[in-house]
Amino acid sequence: MDENRTHFKKGGGSSPYEHCVLCPRRCGADRTGRMRGYCGMGAEASVSRVSLHMWEEPCISGARGSGTVFFSGCSLGCIYCQNSSIVSGNIIPGGGRDLPLGRTVTAEELAEIFFRLEEKGAHNVNLVTAAHFLPHVREALARAKSGGLGIPVVYNTSGYESAESLRHLQGLVDIYLTDFRYIRPDTASKYSRAPDYPAAAKQALDEMTRQGALHFSEDGMLLSGTLVRVLLLPGHVREACEILHFLHERYGDGIYVSLLSQYTPLHAAASDPLLKRKVTRREYGRLIQCALDLGMERVYIQEGSSAGESFIPVFDGGEYL
Repeated sequence: MDENRTHFKKGGGSSPYEHCVLCPRRCGADRTGRMRGYCGMGAEASVSRVSLHMWEEPCISGARGSGTVFFSGCSLGCIYCQNSSIVSGNIIPGGGRDLPLGRTVTAEELAEIFFRLEEKGAHNVNLVTAAHFLPHVREALARAKSGGLGIPVVYNTSGYESAESLRHLQGLVDIYLTDFRYIRPDTASKYSRAPDYPAAAKQALDEMTRQGALHFSEDGMLLSGTLVRVLLLPGHVREACEILHFLHERYGDGIYVSLLSQYTPLHAAASDPLLKRKVTRREYGRLIQCALDLGMERVYIQEGSSAGESFIPVFDGGEYL
């Protein structure tokens, strides 16, 4: 514990939130005062929804559901984000946005939430977009693990992570469920204002795979390892195929890959000439064929019906918050 607290102080203050460098943005915001980081959040962890989630990959959701814990805020901020109400707040009539939805929780309360999810039958604890609250998350996981938490912990992320920060989750996170959204800096800049996304995602993925190999239970549930999601954006089949080439060449069968067709045009994306529509069957078929041509075997594919606002969670706190 002391070693990691020393790491968190490297930003220059007594709190890791005082000069925040937890994510690749390294914005340096003093989140302990009135300032908020690029993520939109202060120094108190905020959770917007806790529930059993049935729509992750089969090896994550299983028959009983994944115990999702959605955190407020995000350090990436894609223009097509489906969770904008908890990332950047709801639109206020007349202009602007309010603060992201969520309830403040302590590390101790977070650990209690993990245990409640286990009691409800969750196959795992699924931490969704937690990077900007890493000190709280790490303490909560340490409490839960030492207290006998008996289900795997999933770290569910956009892929825009600091490899240095991820190193301090080793032994606490069992499964990394990560996106790999862009391999071209210009695309990452255009849609997420993060031209460094490809470099950061590659370094983060190296760290994730270093921490543990794929391991499944007898009934097919993922117990450890890395599952990479590739979200196909309209008009971007070629870039998605480039991502598959990279993943296959670098990691082979050491990871699972999930090909997502669920993109739904929302918010600012609705005015983009490419992103204003859904992915076509032909586009998604080309991506599947790319995976087949590469000889990839550990791949999930998705039904086209998953693209739609009906699959976006309602951020009302959930059942167990």
